[in-house]
Amino acid sequence: MVGGGIGGNIGAVHRIAARLDGRWVLVAGAFSSRDDVAHASAARLNVAPERSYADFREMAKDEAARPDGIDAVSIVTPNHMHAPVATAFLEAGIPVICDKPLTAQLDEAEALAEVVRRTGTPFVLTHNYTGYPLIREARQMVARGELGAIRVVQAEYAQDWLAKPIEQEGQKQAAWRTDPARSGAGGAIGDIGTHAFNLLSFVTGLRTEALSAQLTSFVPGRRLDDDAQMMLRFEGGARGMLWASQVAPGNENGLALRIYGEKAALEWRQEDPNRLRFSRLGEAPQWLTRAGHGTSAGGTRVPSGHPEGYLEAFATLYTEAAELIGGGDANLLPGIEDGLDGMRFIAACVASSQDNGAWTAL
Repeated sequence: MVGGGIGGNIGAVHRIAARLDGRWVLVAGAFSSRDDVAHASAARLNVAPERSYADFREMAKDEAARPDGIDAVSIVTPNHMHAPVATAFLEAGIPVICDKPLTAQLDEAEALAEVVRRTGTPFVLTHNYTGYPLIREARQMVARGELGAIRVVQAEYAQDWLAKPIEQEGQKQAAWRTDPARSGAGGAIGDIGTHAFNLLSFVTGLRTEALSAQLTSFVPGRRLDDDAQMMLRFEGGARGMLWASQVAPGNENGLALRIYGEKAALEWRQEDPNRLRFSRLGEAPQWLTRAGHGTSAGGTRVPSGHPEGYLEAFATLYTEAAELIGGGDANLLPGIEDGLDGMRFIAACVASSQDNGAWTAL
């Protein structure tokens, strides 16, 4: 692992997820660029001192040369470090599992994509919400034509944790997410808007051809957007809306997706992830669950009625990454092209907003 040391947040989530199905063991890490934090983190995580690094480039070189070197690296740094870290490990022939968004800037993403293509080394992007069983069931239902032709898609991701300027109070997660140098051009749109965009694309299979966006920084002094509202045009004629906000009181992690076709509709909410609402035109809505009431969703680990959620969805990606690296089939895993789509989405949102919401092609 690179990043994820003491005081971090998402690194612990990745470590739990990687261990859940027994496919991964953490054996090496550059958990911080500061020597003291890196080695203290390694000790806390039971990583041997000789495999604790403060320089990710040294780690990539040394691990590639070891007979028992790592099978993959997990990158959980702030966005601006994704590209250099991923490049170092890909060039060393080490597969990469990287947190989203792909990079901080679009040109970095395009350069990284070229490295992935040239080296042929596996690359996985952890858009974890694609790992929920009922999200995969929704994808299958759309593909089977159960909704008919898709007409309208609505995606939203609402939070309230940045409703106050906590980045000015030293809150570590807020500090880097609101810093253009570390986060990139997108604030809320990069942090959570990319999740909503990826989810609607994953489930519907629709390609977005253009968008009209309005990005706003409501908190005084904040340099990146904390609220994003937009309209979407999809190839084939469908239309959509996306809202991403981190200043919406009363919302903790309100990711939701609604899809309306000519014959039926689907609705899913991340805070109630074990139920999928299916409504045929002219009939009473149905609730589909992981128990298999009309579903074919896989990837479940516990009996029906026992909730599965965020950590398990992450674990699904880590388990499928192990399959991919081992030469198996993992065709639902997000990869480099999904990352490029996300970065193009951010760039189009910023450009549209700066042009007073002008329709902007992706």
